[in-house]
Amino acid sequence: MTQFNTIKKACLAFALVLTATFAQAQGTLNDIAFLDGRWLGTYNGGPIEASWTAPKGNNIVGFIRMIKDDKPALYEIFAFEQTDNGPVAMVKHFKPGMISLEEKEVADRYKFIEAKKNQALFEKDDASVRIIYERRSPTQLVIQRGKKENDKWSFVDLFIFNKIP
Repeated sequence: MTQFNTIKKACLAFALVLTATFAQAQGTLNDIAFLDGRWLGTYNGGPIEASWTAPKGNNIVGFIRMIKDDKPALYEIFAFEQTDNGPVAMVKHFKPGMISLEEKEVADRYKFIEAKKNQALFEKDDASVRIIYERRSPTQLVIQRGKKENDKWSFVDLFIFNKIP
């Protein structure tokens, strides 16, 4: 009977470890809480500003606005929502005049892949693009875009932001 109890306890411990690992692999909005704040950079010859809220109510919201020749060039509206499978990023793009580039009921969707300290990886639903959000220092935030080349993901810095005090 004691050998059975030992095996039973070992199986239970293994199941708990697997459950904890699986839950951690799914991620939470806390894995991307480092986005919180206002950020400023340059892109395509003009300023680019971003802002994200802290996690609350199972979501984080944010925006990016791009300026070119002192006029709006593009807006991106973000919503990160917590799901049973981890955070999901939804992004809609708008031209000046709030003219949507996606269909009315459609947003680009990115599923959470993994997180490290101050870094999170998401993949677009069609698996064509991966995005890394990375807080490289207390005052620098970088968004990298990845494309698959020769069966390997290759990333480049897309936006480099500095914290707005």
